[in-house]
Amino acid sequence: MPLSEIPVMIGVGFSAYVIPFLFVLTIVVFFHELGHFLVGSWCGVKVEAFSIGFGPEIVGWTDRSGTRWRIALLPLGGYVRFLGDLNAASAPDVETVAAMSASERALSFPAQPVWKRFLIVLAGPVASLLLAVVIFAGSAFLSGRYILLPKIASVAPGSAAEEAGFQTGDLLLLVDGETIESFTDLQRIVSIRPGETLTVMIERAGSNLELKAVPRLQERDSFVGKKRVGVLGISATRDETTLIFKEETLAGAIQFGVVETVNVVSGSLTYLKNIVVGRAPPDQLSGPVGIAQMSGEAAKLGFMALIGMAGLISASIGFLNLLPIPLLDGGHLVLYVIEALRGRPLGANTVETAFRIGLAFIVALTLFTLFLDLGPLVH
Repeated sequence: MPLSEIPVMIGVGFSAYVIPFLFVLTIVVFFHELGHFLVGSWCGVKVEAFSIGFGPEIVGWTDRSGTRWRIALLPLGGYVRFLGDLNAASAPDVETVAAMSASERALSFPAQPVWKRFLIVLAGPVASLLLAVVIFAGSAFLSGRYILLPKIASVAPGSAAEEAGFQTGDLLLLVDGETIESFTDLQRIVSIRPGETLTVMIERAGSNLELKAVPRLQERDSFVGKKRVGVLGISATRDETTLIFKEETLAGAIQFGVVETVNVVSGSLTYLKNIVVGRAPPDQLSGPVGIAQMSGEAAKLGFMALIGMAGLISASIGFLNLLPIPLLDGGHLVLYVIEALRGRPLGANTVETAFRIGLAFIVALTLFTLFLDLGPLVH
């Protein structure tokens, strides 16, 4: 590539991927941290800083209550720092809290009863999940949605579907007891369950039949290159009888938003379980580069697709932060549960050790996902 073309390529990449990525991440991070902020303020805790991003401050201002609102250089997350927090991970600053006056200490986070601290920390993931519900529901209510009925157009020779006995014209009704409304529902279930035996209820010639199918692991194209997912080997019928446009009522849209959010969480949980037991490879995990790629591809499809990506990421962030890993919200919640059961906090050394283990895990996971993200780009 001529050197003169490099600035042009950088500019194209920035507008096509970085801007959509920052847009999505800013929305997701803001509402997650807003959950912590609102419940913390409601509990009477002084908020010292509300930051989008980490590191040096780019722009900021201080409100009348003394909270510093800031946008920082590294836009890979954010934090709310309460009075008495040692750092962005909300590790307690024991020495500083001990030196406070009684009135100051009453406003600090570490001095709050365990139930208040539990609610404040839980509020972040809950806000992320609620944002996902609002985005999915709002999109369905404002724009409606297309539903491709799960009716089989063809069965690939030698595929898992042929082996299970599927035929052209079959209409799929249930998978392991879960109602299949659309072909997308089927793909969502099958893609994360390779190697598992699925019980599928179908309608054929007016009668219901039960088949057993085991999705096979195959490589497919995705937003971020090749991914290995579970497939059955069937295609959907696309005509005026199977591709249906549905306008949602407000109640129906809210129900759809809840179901979609639950599906994201349950799908993520199933995928992690399959990684642990060896049924699925970890190559579907994505880090910042992968999310930037997905955001850029979604932006090419339009603003609503980009907003939908924000909903997907928000639901995933909500789920991820509930995992019982020290430094994440879920790790804090586990520590608070232990504290409540013991009747007193864990020792400072124990908490510090747990945070170090959590930090090591998160750093290792970040590097691993970065390796996965960059792999397809360097080949």
